[in-house]
Amino acid sequence: MNDLQQEISELKQFVVDLKADRAETKLKEQREAWTKYVSLTVVVIAVIAAIAAQWSGKYGGRVQISQAQASDQWSYYQSKSIKQHLFELNRSQLTKNADPADPALAKEREKFDEAVARYEREKTEIKGKAEALERVRDDAGERGGKMGLAISLLSVSIATASICMVTKKKPLWFVAMAMAALAAWQMISSWTM
Repeated sequence: MNDLQQEISELKQFVVDLKADRAETKLKEQREAWTKYVSLTVVVIAVIAAIAAQWSGKYGGRVQISQAQASDQWSYYQSKSIKQHLFELNRSQLTKNADPADPALAKEREKFDEAVARYEREKTEIKGKAEALERVRDDAGERGGKMGLAISLLSVSIATASICMVTKKKPLWFVAMAMAALAAWQMISSWTM
């Protein structure tokens, strides 16, 4: 009977220990319930970072394309300037070597004047296109810069949240969310420029 009493006592103690262990585990889970929200936050921040990276790439591509197109327009402008200058030189030579009262000379001079005026109009149009492309390039560069800063902030935010999970320091989670909010503000400000 003594052995039975001892086994029952041990069994009761085991049940008490088991309940205490279970209660301690529940308390620990309750204390660390916020960590699943940290994990969720990291996922959301990573998705936002991916979106920011895509937009940054879009702006980077726009910068390159606009720069190439603007350079093409400025080259075209230069070629028109060279042609205009050749017509001006020919007109000048024609006037030097011929009789000013000659009607054929007046007709030729008029053709040169028309060509010079046409090239001047074309240059003005080309210059406007090139400057518009440069404005697009500059705008995309500025937006891309803001997106780059947002990506950096989001990366640091993810790292901070990860450190928070390892160290179980809840204030780091708030720091990570604050950086992510700042990054989101950067993204929105780049879109609304």
